[in-house]
Amino acid sequence: MKPNDNTSTITSPRLPTLTTLTTSQTTNHTITMSASKQAVVCVFCGSRSGTSPAHLDAARALARQFHEHNVQLVYGGGTVGIMGELSRTLVALSGPKAVHGIIPRALVEVEEGYKTPSTGSANDAGNGAAGAGAPGAGKAPERLGGDTLEETEYGQVTVVPDMHTRKRLMAQKVLEGGPGSGFVALAGGFGTMEELMEVTTWNQLGIHKAGVVLLNINGYWDGVLQWVQSAVQQGFVSRENATILAEADRPEDVLRMLREYRISSDRMALDWGQE
Repeated sequence: MKPNDNTSTITSPRLPTLTTLTTSQTTNHTITMSASKQAVVCVFCGSRSGTSPAHLDAARALARQFHEHNVQLVYGGGTVGIMGELSRTLVALSGPKAVHGIIPRALVEVEEGYKTPSTGSANDAGNGAAGAGAPGAGKAPERLGGDTLEETEYGQVTVVPDMHTRKRLMAQKVLEGGPGSGFVALAGGFGTMEELMEVTTWNQLGIHKAGVVLLNINGYWDGVLQWVQSAVQQGFVSRENATILAEADRPEDVLRMLREYRISSDRMALDWGQE
């Protein structure tokens, strides 16, 4: 993401590079898939680790797959739980350019990974509230030049005003990526479910053609997959559209499934214009 004069950043050791983005900067983009670019995969997952270590293991294994196949990660910008483990592992393997987190400003306030005694919160940085040399001030806000990213633990993070902007920008990044780009869901809570179902619905409505894969560790998504089959049996989802949600049992299968993904023959052919 290339910042302009309305974009402010802060950098500090082992913390993400923060880019503040206003709503007006995200509203007029044509979402298209490029055949010549790096694959971009958006991962939805929890800010908690869960009770089984298998979920963190899966996050680390998926990060290794991204590294081996030169895939860029887009995710919700969290620094703890599965989100933090996934992003931190990939940055350690591929460097900060491999990860782009997108997080609403309100959530930055509760993310410990964006705070240190010397810098305060990311919200202070975004507003430019404390200048260099002010009592108790951390490092003054900096501009992020071009595509240069700092050596940080979680990669580059764009701070957006709200949840809707976050989801739109994550989808936009995926659909500007190359072949094999798509969406993946690891274990998570209500937010993960909401994000997953939105991109699934967008696929059904013809807004995008990207694959949607559930990484089903320890049967975590069994209930959702059973619900899909129940919806088919009771006439609320067509049998063809049930295939919009693909299932992977192993992290090693996820990227292949995205590359080989085939759209449903029953998708709606609607004209969404610039959406």
